[in-house]
Amino acid sequence: MGTEVGRHQFTREDRARHRQKVRQCLDVFAEMLRGSKFEFERPMTGLEIELNLVDDEAEPAMRNAEALAAIADPDFQTELGQFNIEINVAPRRLAGDGPADFERHVRASLNAAEDKARTVGAHMVMIGILPTLHREHLTLESLSANPRYALLNEQIFAARGEDLEIRIDGVDRLAATADTVAPEAACTSTQFHLQVSPGDFAAYWNAAQAVAGVQVALGANAPFLFGRELWRETRIPLFEQATDTRSEEIKAQGVRPRVWFGERWITSVFDLFEENVRYFPALLPVCDDEDPAQILAQGGTPQLSELRLHNGTVYRWNRPVYDVVGDLPHLRVENRVLPAGPTVVDTIANGAFYFGLVRTLAESDRPLWSQMSFSAAEENFHSGARHGITATVFWPGLGYVPVTELVLRRLLPMAYDGLDAWGVDAGERDRLLRIIEQRCLTGRNGASWQVDALHRLEDERNLERADALRAVLQRYIPLMHANLPVHEWPTDG
Repeated sequence: MGTEVGRHQFTREDRARHRQKVRQCLDVFAEMLRGSKFEFERPMTGLEIELNLVDDEAEPAMRNAEALAAIADPDFQTELGQFNIEINVAPRRLAGDGPADFERHVRASLNAAEDKARTVGAHMVMIGILPTLHREHLTLESLSANPRYALLNEQIFAARGEDLEIRIDGVDRLAATADTVAPEAACTSTQFHLQVSPGDFAAYWNAAQAVAGVQVALGANAPFLFGRELWRETRIPLFEQATDTRSEEIKAQGVRPRVWFGERWITSVFDLFEENVRYFPALLPVCDDEDPAQILAQGGTPQLSELRLHNGTVYRWNRPVYDVVGDLPHLRVENRVLPAGPTVVDTIANGAFYFGLVRTLAESDRPLWSQMSFSAAEENFHSGARHGITATVFWPGLGYVPVTELVLRRLLPMAYDGLDAWGVDAGERDRLLRIIEQRCLTGRNGASWQVDALHRLEDERNLERADALRAVLQRYIPLMHANLPVHEWPTDG
């Protein structure tokens, strides 16, 4: 996704050559899978967090170029909107105090970056969608300067042929149109990466899909958009609509959306890359000069650049990743369902729950996905996004059950076992999973805290919606910096 792409005018010849090259990459990838040419003996985990920038009045600050220049740390990179940046955390193993090491590193990096960003009038916020974001903040001029984003915008609208319609029915209703992909920049997420072997990939991806609804319900942190209270994780429907290349007629024909939950359980990582090539035309048909078949025949490791770039423009909620580090290829599941925030410790707790749970499910003798339809997993995903921590989800053997009850009764013990299997220290395991437990017992996550705080400000202080939302964010920011788990946050005072 971070690939640098220069300005292009794509021709029909470019697209024909790219189609041929990406299919060649797919053939080479299949051959590599047959030959087991992948690094997986010491699996690593990774973390990315997308951040918003605000000014002293808690309004979006279009200053990511200045902020990144001040931060001067290669771990921080540009994102779609000028009020976005991203931190990419170096991979780590989970064993021992791996999660605590993640937490220490992220806090230190964010604190140092915040101090430097302040010198250019910007402050960093981990949150799914900024409560103070309005339509006028999301225009063509608000896109970051990286030519990749202008190209994506141009290609999405060329494919679509008309403006985007954004319609979200939640507590309030939103109907808006957009003539750029800038609304996508409203969505800031957390991404967990898990390196797996080719043989285990399908089980881990299926497990991640099966628990996605639970994840988003527990971690919801984006209840507002353009001054309206919508879904508890409004980022999900917004992202699905903001990058949709399909017109209404194309949707009616059953063409798949580029932001995609998927439609079936898989038996191999190849299934996902093959679907990408079969269903989705290239948005960025850029080719390099590599001959992947020749490199593989000579004993080298092909970059498969066209396949990787194409994969980066199909926005699966659990995305397959092929990467090469030190001439060794590996595979990762990139889990993209969660919003940013509210705090670093909440983020690491979310990661511990996810990594532990998918380990147990992936290694189960009777796979969960053999007992559960794929459509039920997708229904859970959208129910979790709509209702957050009060959602009801389906689970085999239990039927429809409150998500908090499911976690407390069934999933937390699995997460404990999974973290033990990863070799995580018992004290660290208990500390982080206790945060998930308390979130369920109190019924409070980032979204519910934001909504409660908003209603209190409106009802008790008679603030208008815009003023109340700004006040919510102004209260949120110091609590975020305190790194206090969100279930302990006060809603008054």
